[in-house]
Amino acid sequence: MKHNVIISVGSFNAALAIALGAFAAHGLENRLDERSLEVFHTAADFHLWHALGIILVGIIAKISTKENFSPIAVLMNLGIILFCGSLYVLSTTGIKWLGMITPLGGTAFIVAWLWLTWKSLRNHD
Repeated sequence: MKHNVIISVGSFNAALAIALGAFAAHGLENRLDERSLEVFHTAADFHLWHALGIILVGIIAKISTKENFSPIAVLMNLGIILFCGSLYVLSTTGIKWLGMITPLGGTAFIVAWLWLTWKSLRNHD
């Protein structure tokens, strides 16, 4: 995946995270209980942080052309889908079994950041 595609995916996710956060603040405030709203906001926060992470990976990929950073961006995006997506749906529907998916997304986030750490330490451009 080229750096411009990675940056575009990250930018789209950032816009989506902000839109969902605003939706929660204005559209769900009186429809969800306090705990569910807190879970939704946690999803939006993680969504935005990892969208920015994907953009960062895209910028690093542009600068460091010898390395393939696509798998890291894919893992972060997978984390957004699994972690944030499961929390968005769990908080708005109450479907409890989705909580079993959330740690898989969290693991994808952790692996992506550790992989970026490893690549950065071994990169001698």
